[in-house]
Amino acid sequence: MFVWTRKGLVFDTARQGVGGWMRHSALTPTPYRLDDERIRVYAGFRDEEGVSRIGYVDVRADDPSVILGVSTAPVLDIGRDGCFDDNGVILGDVVDGPGGLYMFYVGFQRVAKAKFLAFTGLARSIDGGQRFFRTQETPILDRAHGRSTIGAVHTALYEEGRWRLWYAVGDDWESIDGCDFPRYHIRYAETDDLTRLPREDHVCLLPQGTEYRIGRPRVYRLYDRYVMYFTRGNVTGEYFPGVAYSDDGLAWTRRDETLGLALADTGWDSRVVCYPALIRQRDTLWMFYNGNDMGVDGFGVAHAHDAWHEEADRACG
Repeated sequence: MFVWTRKGLVFDTARQGVGGWMRHSALTPTPYRLDDERIRVYAGFRDEEGVSRIGYVDVRADDPSVILGVSTAPVLDIGRDGCFDDNGVILGDVVDGPGGLYMFYVGFQRVAKAKFLAFTGLARSIDGGQRFFRTQETPILDRAHGRSTIGAVHTALYEEGRWRLWYAVGDDWESIDGCDFPRYHIRYAETDDLTRLPREDHVCLLPQGTEYRIGRPRVYRLYDRYVMYFTRGNVTGEYFPGVAYSDDGLAWTRRDETLGLALADTGWDSRVVCYPALIRQRDTLWMFYNGNDMGVDGFGVAHAHDAWHEEADRACG
């Protein structure tokens, strides 16, 4: 079990944002290593209307509380009017792949008779992540049977010439106090061609008990095993991460009690912790995450000693 120690709010968007497109929030912060000295944290920053665009914050790799730079313009803006991503984009994942850097993003579209639709697009960068360009204006993970409202990739691993994808799938809504909230769970598929994702996929995790949603799967290799960090929500308002372990990335066992992080007593992460994403820096693991109201204040970081293989042995038995 990792024991995480908070270092606090790293990027306060309302105070440190650099323009109207970066008015508040830093949704689904996703770290990417630039070099030994710098980590780039991509995130979705919202304007006054709540529309998210993707930008980044560069931080020191050995001390992410030190900000080195902020993108002055979105690296990926919203899509063309009428397209699936015309009302906001947030991070799924940023991955090195054949021919450059791949960004899997979630595009949002408002429709007349539902709260929103959210499906996955693909963009690529050939300048090291300063700008990303859509490979197509339509989703690569689109509507399908049982996936009518959400298809959101949040982890992409490129292994032995194939893309392994973990994503959230939604098909209906949960009504709580008269408001509709999306119901979703976690699935998996793999392909060697991102323009032709298979319709057949594999259920990884379903909500349990009073939960109605479980998503934002972030999957990491633990030597010959896998660990997944995700965020779960229940009908009483809890929104908090969980952890699962797997030998093959398909069959998962939840061990939420091993998360090693609790709500803070006060402040920006005292009511909600969500969307954790990890990156290693030598013998330290950094966890970037959002707090209250799904990251309205920005993003923060916690650290743990990297007993990576020891953790895998204990957790997976």
